[in-house]
Formats: sequence, structure tokens, C-alpha cells
Amino acid sequence: MNSVRDNWDFWQRLLDMLQQQFGEKSEIILHDLTGDYNHSIVSIRNGYITGRKEGDCGSNLGLEVLRGTVKDGDRYNYIINSKDGKLLRSSTMFLKNGEGKIIGSLCINTDITDTVKFEHFLRRYNRFEIPAENGNPSAEPQSSADLPAAGGQDEQPIEIFAKDVSQVLDYLIEGALRHVGKSVEEMKRADKIEFIRYLDDKGAFLITKSSERVYEFLNISNL
Repeated sequence: MNSVRDNWDFWQRLLDMLQQQFGEKSEIILHDLTGDYNHSIVSIRNGYITGRKEGDCGSNLGLEVLRGTVKDGDRYNYIINSKDGKLLRSSTMFLKNGEGKIIGSLCINTDITDTVKFEHFLRRYNRFEIPAENGNPSAEPQSSADLPAAGGQDEQPIEIFAKDVSQVLDYLIEGALRHVGKSVEEMKRADKIEFIRYLDDKGAFLITKSSERVYEFLNISNL
């Protein structure tokens, strides 16, 4: 399999099954990562959850995996706070061909905003904690911050969902500015090199024409 389109009927059946299983609160997305990242979404269900559709781009986390900065990109059951205030529980699995090259990804984003609010309401209403087997109160999540991150890790990834990859690049540039800790006017040559290195690690230069955009932002022609 060199492309997710090689088994198109299978992927459509799988996405249909996942949509029926998880319902209208779960967005299911299939990415083709062999072409233009700006149009990587080739199939999507319940796209209203993140406001995306077929033909839109992938997130910043996908760029890091394609760049090779993140070796094992699969992440399960991690929590995302979306720009419009939703709380999402997400999982991402990257798809590889026979040579081990990444060709796509399958993502699920479940909107748990209402259920977390309802959980908090029930705790306040019942004023009761279910005891665990050892006699201590159960360690169920008290808030979104207590929910499990990817693969049980403590650090939660920051993922940006955008319709256009230029919005992802804007986010990465803002992150590079925070990383360097200086305005463009204050940067020396070494600072600009570090700025570019940060973006490279994040996969920013996999975005078409991103280098021109970054060099223009830094007011340089080349380094």
C-alpha cells in the first residue's frame, strides 16, 4: 500500500463504522500524507466539531512526525482545548507502507465538553465520592487537567486544528518567537538561526513556500 487511496473502499467502510459506533460527538478523519499537506484531509465524518472539511490541512503535530522530530507519532486518549472552547479527547494513528514510510493518519476527536460539565455537576449534586478498593476515594478525573494525556504521559501536546495550513504556520511562528524570547528587531544572527531551527524541528518547512514567509518575517534574504 503506497497511498490510503489504494484501499479506499476499506477506509470508507471503517470511517462509516467508527461514525456509527461513536456517534455525532466524534470527528473521524483520514489524512493522505503523501501529497500537499495543505490538503491532507481526504475523508472526514462530523467535521463540524473542528470546523474542517475534505481538502483542508492537517495539524501541527502531523508536521513534526513527517519531519522526523517525533519518531513514534501515535498518540492515544490525549486532551485538547480547541480555539472555540471545546474539550476534545483525541487519538491519532499514523499509517505506513511496506517500507515503513508514513503515508497517512487516522484521527478521532471526541467532544467531551458537555459530559465533563455534567460530571462536575453530578459531583457537586451528589456530594459523594465513590470509594476505591483500597478504601481511598476513587482517582477519577476531577477536571479536564486531570484527564489522561497521550499514552499515559503527563505532558499534553498542543494541537492546532486549522482549515488552511497558513494558520498552522502562524501558530508555529508565534511559538518560535516565544522560544527565542525576543522581538525580531532585538534578534541577533544567532537568535534568528535558533528561530529557524525551532521551526525546522516542528516541521514548518514542509509547508509549501513557508521558507519565503519566515525569511520575510525575519527581514532576511538568507542565512
